[in-house]
Order: sequence, then C-alpha cells, then structure tokens
Amino acid sequence: MATYIVQVFKLFERIWHWSQAASILLLLFTGFAIHGVHRLISFETAAWLHTLVAFALLLLWIFATFWLFTTGQWRHYIPTGKNFIQVAKYYSFGIFKGDHHPYRKTFRRKHNPLQALTYLLLKIVIFPAIWISGIAYMVISFGYGEGLSDMLGSATVPLIHTIAAIAIAIFIIAHLYLLTTGHSFIAHLKPMITGWDEVDLTDEEAAFLIADERNHIKPRDDMVVHCESEPKKS
Repeated sequence: MATYIVQVFKLFERIWHWSQAASILLLLFTGFAIHGVHRLISFETAAWLHTLVAFALLLLWIFATFWLFTTGQWRHYIPTGKNFIQVAKYYSFGIFKGDHHPYRKTFRRKHNPLQALTYLLLKIVIFPAIWISGIAYMVISFGYGEGLSDMLGSATVPLIHTIAAIAIAIFIIAHLYLLTTGHSFIAHLKPMITGWDEVDLTDEEAAFLIADERNHIKPRDDMVVHCESEPKKS
C-alpha cells in the first residue's frame, strides 16, 4: 500500500457531523437547564428549545441513515477484530508512552476498530434510546401515555433519557480529548472541515480513483496520471 491524499468525508457527511455536534451541545445545554443545573435560561425557554432542536436532529438522523445505506458508507461502521487489541492497548497505555498509532486509514476502513465499534453503539443503542425515551417522555408529559407510564413507572422514561444523555456527554468529552493526542488538534480536525485526509491505498484502489473519481484523490508527486487529450481541431 501507498499513502495518498483522499477525500474521505463527503460534503453531506461534514454538514451532518457539524450540525449534529451543534445540536447535541445545544440539547445538553437546554437539558441541564431543564434539570435545574443552571439558570442561564428559563425552564419554559429551555423546554421549548430542547424539543425543537430534538426534532430537527431526529430529522437529520433519518436523512443520515438513508445516506449511509444508499451510498454504502455504512460499511465503515461495521466492527472488525483485526488490530482491535492493538488499538485498545494503544489507547489504554501506549498513547501515554508516545507509541505510534497502530492503525492507518484505508480506502475501505476510515475508522479504526475501536472507533467503528463506538460509533456503531452510538447509532444502534445510545441514539435510539435517547430519542425513543424523549418522545415517550413528551407523550407522557402531554397526558397521552398513562398506560405507558403505568407500565414503565413514572421515573423510568426520564431516567433512561438522562442516562443516554450522560453517555453522549461522556463520548463528546472523550472525543475532544482524543483530538488533542497524536498529531496537532488542527491536524485531527482538518479532515472533517476540508474532507481530505491521508489514506493508505492499494495500487488497484489508487488506479480506480484516479481513473473514475479523479476529483476525490490527489496523486503523489511520483505518479504520472495519464489524461485523455482533447481531439485536435482540423
């Protein structure tokens, strides 16, 4: 394999990422206000804003799920056991000793095994738990879920919602911390802004991208790219 600069994150993926990040931070801020952790905004404003942003984020997740499956990008989130132990050891203690990261991005695997597992758990466990419990809590609050409240208990639904929110907050803290490790913070952040990152490609993958998706790869200086010349005018 050889290293190339490849457009790893598409435009929609970057818009989705930053919109999701802003929405989650706003939901955490309003959620803390609803729970009385701070008084920076009123309870009524926090509850109204929390509900509005939650529905906007849910709509974004629906579009993102559709995009993942129609573009085949869902494959990047399937966990693999290959190099999983090495990556886990690196984040457990190797990172504190200055070891090199044991994983390199590839064309078919832009997330390392630990990232893939974490993102998958977020998408199929934490995120569904928070929006299902949130909708259930809203239905109960409006007096339409008496049977649901009796079945689960009045405190169960908000408890599930709060636990899921705390799990997301922990993920964000860990995510931000890992951005400060290894390369510079900007180097980690840049791919999600520009979309471009260093990726290991096989000769076949590089040839395919250069031939069919030339706008998504920057050839190395030692490569000669053969372009079809324009027909000469007679």
